[in-house]
This record gives sequence, structure tokens and C-alpha cells, in this order.
Amino acid sequence: MDSFIACHECDVIHRIKPLPAKEAAHCIRCGAVLYKHKPNSLERTLAFAFAGLILFILANSFPFLGLKIGSQVRETTLITGIYELYVQGMQVIAILVLFTTVLVPFTQMLCLLYILLPLKSHRLPKGLPRLFRFVNSVGPWGMMEVFMVGILVSLVKLAGMAKITPGISLYSFLALIFVLAAMTVSLDSHLIWQKWEEHR
Repeated sequence: MDSFIACHECDVIHRIKPLPAKEAAHCIRCGAVLYKHKPNSLERTLAFAFAGLILFILANSFPFLGLKIGSQVRETTLITGIYELYVQGMQVIAILVLFTTVLVPFTQMLCLLYILLPLKSHRLPKGLPRLFRFVNSVGPWGMMEVFMVGILVSLVKLAGMAKITPGISLYSFLALIFVLAAMTVSLDSHLIWQKWEEHR
């Protein structure tokens, strides 16, 4: 059965055809990129999802930053930082940070593992269409890189007030940003839908 795709820019319908390595399909009307060839998409996306899950656990299990002021040393984790925002009256910001830096990335990785592991074994996960649409809809809400920029700005301002010691969590969080970006880039959405059509 042939598969079709509508151009994201002008809605012209195209038939999906296999592409050579590192090639992209373009719209015949407006020239917009329709889809790209992504070799070993399932394997690479799974590897990044597993790596991201490990980094996520590390980022939430160890100190994020250590602040030394005089003889006092205070360490904070990602969750305690969000909690401090909440108790200091910034509930909306705390909830937004929790949602965009913790809940969305974690949900995204778990959903992709749930989808990709059965597909890798030539099985169809239950509820694939609805879940995959959900993953695509929450993806833009992951703003870990924005949070990291805010942390870096804070570090510059605090540098003159205290001695700052980056924790394991900070390095894990930074690595997680790049791993999640690689996971998103390596994911071939058209391949997912193609496998769903083949096995339904």
C-alpha cells in the first residue's frame, strides 16, 4: 500500500518513496523539505532514549550546584531548587520549570521507549497513533536549554558572592540536553507511521 504525505507549507499531496542515503524529498510546488532519509532511525533513537533516561536519573539524584559562603556550604538538587521557587511565592514559575525541565523530557523518553521497543521486535505497541501524536505535541514544551541558560546567567551573578561548585547533576543535565536533541533529530516519524500501516 502506498503512503502519502502533505506538504507542510502548501498542502500538496506527495507519494512517499524510499530515499538514497543522506537525501531529502522536496515539494514539487514550493520546494519545502518533506522528509529526510535517516539511516538506522529506530536503533539510534532507542540508544539516545536509553542514554537520556540514565542521564535524567543522574541529573535528579545528585547535587546540582554547591555554594560556599564563608564556612557554610549549601548544595541543591534540581527538585529542591524547584521546591524553593514554590515556597518563596513563585508557584507559577516553579510549576512551569517542573513541567518543561522534568515532566516533559521524562514523558517523552518513556513514550518513545514504549513505542520503539516493540517496533524493533516487529510488534505493534497498543495505542501507537494516539501516543505518538501526544509525543509530538508535548515535544516543543521541553525547554531544558532555556533553563540551562538561566542557570548560567545566575552563576555569573553569584560568582562574586560565593564559591560555586558544579555538581554531577549539572554535567548530567547539560549532556541530557544534547542527547535529547540527538534523539529528536534521529527519529524518523514517517518510518513509525509506515510500520504502523504494515502491522495494523
